[in-house]
Amino acid sequence: MSQQGKTEYLLDVSNLAVRFGKVDAVRGVSFHMQRGETLALVGESGSGKSVTAMSILQLLPYPRASHPTGSILFDGQEMVGADERTLRQIRGNRISMIFQEPMTSLNPLHHVEKQIGEVLLLHKGLRGAKARERIIELLDLVGIPDPKSRLRSLPHELSGGQRQRVMIAMALANDPELLIADEPTTALDVTIQAQILQLLHDLQQRLGMALLLITHDLQIVKKMADQVCVMKDGEIVEFGDNDRLFDQPRHPYTRRLLDAIPSGQARPLPENAKQILQTGDIRVRFPIGKKGILGKPEYYLDAVDGVSVSLRQGETLGIVGESGSGKTTLAMAILRLLKSQGDITFDGQDVRARDGAQLRALRRDMQVVFQDPFGSLSPRMSVAQIVGEGLEIHQPELDRAAREERIAQALLDVDLPESAMHRYPHEFSGGQRQRISIARALVLKPRFMVLDEPTSALDMSVQAQIVELLRDLQERYNMAYLFISHDLKVVRALSHRVMVMKGGQLVESGTADDIFDRPQNAYTKELLAAALDMDAVSTRNNAR
Repeated sequence: MSQQGKTEYLLDVSNLAVRFGKVDAVRGVSFHMQRGETLALVGESGSGKSVTAMSILQLLPYPRASHPTGSILFDGQEMVGADERTLRQIRGNRISMIFQEPMTSLNPLHHVEKQIGEVLLLHKGLRGAKARERIIELLDLVGIPDPKSRLRSLPHELSGGQRQRVMIAMALANDPELLIADEPTTALDVTIQAQILQLLHDLQQRLGMALLLITHDLQIVKKMADQVCVMKDGEIVEFGDNDRLFDQPRHPYTRRLLDAIPSGQARPLPENAKQILQTGDIRVRFPIGKKGILGKPEYYLDAVDGVSVSLRQGETLGIVGESGSGKTTLAMAILRLLKSQGDITFDGQDVRARDGAQLRALRRDMQVVFQDPFGSLSPRMSVAQIVGEGLEIHQPELDRAAREERIAQALLDVDLPESAMHRYPHEFSGGQRQRISIARALVLKPRFMVLDEPTSALDMSVQAQIVELLRDLQERYNMAYLFISHDLKVVRALSHRVMVMKGGQLVESGTADDIFDRPQNAYTKELLAAALDMDAVSTRNNAR
């Protein structure tokens, strides 16, 4: 195509390569976008999606990063190798970017007004009353309630959804022609996710901007995108129209991604399954603020307000709800990792009456797998030390050979080779690190396991693998699971029964079939609409 022909596209990426030292991260990537179009870059972690997007704005760590080949034309302007003056005129002005994790992208020391105001000052020269007026307008545009009251808020004073909305407000401050959204909803609850996606769609239509969406969630892609690029190992393996790609995928990898969405249902539970856990009227209160010379709290927050749980051996109880609903707090109270009120009975024993060695003996049968495996695994310990730590505490009588045999078996149970014992967490992928976390809990052969968002940060294909792994382990060892998640697809695939929580209270509970097929509560229906149907994001067809 001639140089003149290329300028018909707002963005034209041609034969792009990215190299870090001697490692090729991206090879021969080509795609183009028109004004007002939504293009999705899809693929698993490490496929090159974010590296490709960062190349557009030349945000890679140059000179360690380089582009051996390729061209990136934005409205006819070559971005590869562009001088700093040109890049400053485009970055945050004509092209803006929303990053995956707003808490790490926003300055924790600067309030909302200053962070958005810096963008307006740099590119528009706005300051004072005019800048404040524009900032309030932007916050209102992205759906922040009472925007004036949020001008002086620091990032930690905002919810996850509000922080993401502030990031979007910053990105939209100068009416960009192209918005790059890098996993903009991965860490958000399903209802907030639907709101953010609807917001992006509405703003796109209002402002006429193009949207480059980077995600591993094919459900979002199906609802949002006009065109889709599927990336694997730094290359585009399939590119085409959204409808065609989902209805007639051509590449085996695309078909694998489409088949990887967690599905199925929990395996039937025997009618005579023994009840292993019973709680009554669990309450957890957190003191908020301090007042007076005695330092008494201003008030108490009821994080869990009178919730009761029952669980049978071999059963999975799914607990769903938005962030702040009390899901994790309830689980930590059951494990006695938080102070609480109410009755807790495990295998006929009063957990509250146990302390010291007696409680430690109970905890051998009550284990937990946390949401972030990288954060919960010590980077200074080998896999053998991590997995074997529980054995040293609970079964100190085991000699070294017996302990290593148990560690090797736990790794085999989670489909990791015995050779993994002598490696460290950073040498593994996210899915493999989660398997290590499961092996650490599994090595003690517990009867009850809390799984706190164990798949939320994982790619779809890895999610499906972890779900199948948990099913197999439960059947093999007859464990009971308390499964916490905001991903209702995964909850349905694993759970026998489901509890729905909101604001620390139980709003609905029942069998998985009852909750998913015949929900009674309005909040449950809202969660299901957002997570499974995403009717709130009507999208592409309406836009045409």
